[in-house]
Amino acid sequence: MIEVNELTKMYGGKTAVDQLSFTVQPGQVTGFLGPNGAGKTTTLRMILGLDTPTGGTATVSGVPFPSHPRGLRHVGALLDAGHVHGGRTAAAHLTALARSNGIPLRRVEEVLQEVGLTEAARRRIGGFSLGMKQRLGIATTLLGDPPVLMFDEPINGMDPEGVLWVRHLFRRLAAEGRTVFLSSHLMSEMEQTADQLVVIGQGRLIAAESVRSFAARSTRLSVVVGTPQAAELTVLLTAAGASVEPEGSAGAERLAVTGLPADRIGALAFEHRILLHELTTRSASLEEAFMELTAGSVEYLAGRPR
Repeated sequence: MIEVNELTKMYGGKTAVDQLSFTVQPGQVTGFLGPNGAGKTTTLRMILGLDTPTGGTATVSGVPFPSHPRGLRHVGALLDAGHVHGGRTAAAHLTALARSNGIPLRRVEEVLQEVGLTEAARRRIGGFSLGMKQRLGIATTLLGDPPVLMFDEPINGMDPEGVLWVRHLFRRLAAEGRTVFLSSHLMSEMEQTADQLVVIGQGRLIAAESVRSFAARSTRLSVVVGTPQAAELTVLLTAAGASVEPEGSAGAERLAVTGLPADRIGALAFEHRILLHELTTRSASLEEAFMELTAGSVEYLAGRPR
C-alpha cells in the first residue's frame, strides 16, 4: 500500500505539489493522471525518497521507502527507462542490482524471459530501442518480486504487441495482490487497464475514485439514437435545444445527441410519430471526462492564450 498525506513540494516560490493526499490499495491497478506539469513525476520521486518533501509524508507499507532495507524487494519502480548505463549489457545491469539488493541471481534470467529480452541479454543497452529499454526497466521492477510496483509512462515506445503485453502484465500483478501504481498520458490505454484513478492538477488532488465513477462525473453524457428518419428527428431535436451529430459512418441512421435526456428524446419522437430503433444513454469516455474535469488545471495551453 502507498499512503500520501498532505504531501507538498516547493521549488523556490513555485508549488509543484500542494498538500496532496491519497491511498493506493493493493489488488488493483491505480492510474495516476494529470496534465503536463501537474506534479505526477515529482510525487512519484517523493514516494521513492528521491526528492525531499517540503511538507507532509509518503509511506510504502507503512514506512518511508528509504527505511526499507534492500529496496527492490519492497518496491519496483520505473521512472525513466533511459536512466541506465549504455555500456552495460542487460544481464550485467540486472546482475549488479540483484547483488546489491540481496536478490538470488537466478532472478536475472527469470525476469529477462518474462519481458522477452532473453535473446538480448548480452547486448549493450546503448543499442536498445526505447521499447526494449522500457522492457528492461520493467524487468528491473520485477527483479525483487516486490509487493509494490510504480511505473511512469511505461509504454512509451512500445509496439502494439508490447502495449498489449504490458496491459496484461499489470492486471496479472494486481490480481496477485500487489499494489500497482501507473502514470500515463494515454487515456484509452488507462481506460482498459486501470481500476482506480488518482487525478491531480497543478499539484492538487482533483479526484481519487474508480475509472467508472470519474467518467460519470462528466457532463458530456450523450444519447445514441437509431432511426430511419434521422433528418426529420435532427430538426426536431435541434429546435428543442439539443446538439445532434451523425454517429458512425456516412449514411448511418444513428445520431449522437447531447443536451436532452433519453426520455425526452423518446417522448418527442413518439409525439411526432418518428420510429426509433435505438435509444441508448452513453457515458463520457475517460478522455472526455479528463479533459473536462482538468480544464481549469492545465498549465500549458497550445494555440490560445490563457
